[in-house]
Amino acid sequence: MNGPVNPAAGHGATGEPTGGRLVLVGNAIVDLVMRVPALPERGGDTVSQDTNLTTGGGFNVLTAARRLGLPTLYAGAHGTGPFGDRVRADLAREGIEMVLDRVAEADTGFCVAFVDDGGERTFATSLGAEARLTEADATAVLAALRPGDMVQISGYGLAYPVNGPILASLVARLPEHTRVSLDPGPLVDQIPQEVLAPVLARCDWVSCNQREGRLLTGLADPHEGAAALAARLGPRTGVLLRADAAGCWLVPPGGEPLHLPGRRVTAVDSNGAGDAHTGAFLAFLGHGLDPIAAAQGANAAAAFAVTRHGPATGPTLDELFDFLAGDPPAALLSAVLRR
Repeated sequence: MNGPVNPAAGHGATGEPTGGRLVLVGNAIVDLVMRVPALPERGGDTVSQDTNLTTGGGFNVLTAARRLGLPTLYAGAHGTGPFGDRVRADLAREGIEMVLDRVAEADTGFCVAFVDDGGERTFATSLGAEARLTEADATAVLAALRPGDMVQISGYGLAYPVNGPILASLVARLPEHTRVSLDPGPLVDQIPQEVLAPVLARCDWVSCNQREGRLLTGLADPHEGAAALAARLGPRTGVLLRADAAGCWLVPPGGEPLHLPGRRVTAVDSNGAGDAHTGAFLAFLGHGLDPIAAAQGANAAAAFAVTRHGPATGPTLDELFDFLAGDPPAALLSAVLRR
């Protein structure tokens, strides 16, 4: 259902969700995170200061939303093997349900993430079972949806040769009552137009970072990029262009670009910050907040996340309120969510 979000639709007086869930048709994979002083030159080497194996990818978005009280569902593929086992265990630990059965002939894929001393991250990904969606999987996802659900699509999946066409077809068949959000991801310029176009046409929200916005519009300025992307998508689709420490640019459906400043913090790890922002924004929409308040809350959640090491570091509601320490967004969130 494209169009402006009704802040009160489907919610009781307490601000608790009454049926709508965040359903991620994306990729939960394993991240091998290596902290390095800087990336080595080509042909060089460096020694990791710290190495961790964690579940990441779409898991970060689901975790961010789940910790803020929104029911979540993982509707991506997962494999048979140690990485698949780890993903399932972490999903269960966070209270995230799954739709699909495991893929028997492949393990879940993994990503090597290098995080330098400036907090920037660089990735290399090895695909696995999550990149092998089938039409039977798409049918199972459609059958699992309920009225009021929000479906999150990742550009990573759209760029995969097998998943892309299946996901585009699935999105075109989503029920009218289902809201759709897309995070184009760093591979957006590698998504075939016949896959990307129908997904963009169905989206209620597109959330991207500055680089992805530039790839979609050719514009480096975030204000201009957000406005151009909103114009391309039309008045029924909202745009959220994340600008790191500067906060974000929000274009509500049919509205004008609005800059929402970020919160100044000392960043130690930016890995997963965009996912924390996306998950928090969708969680707050699911709780009934209007897009401006939801984006302000997402800015705070992302700022919290970069002060912690690891990709899945979005805050709980209690942590977010403590982090904001009485700032106006905290008062608004508390009033709506009835902490």
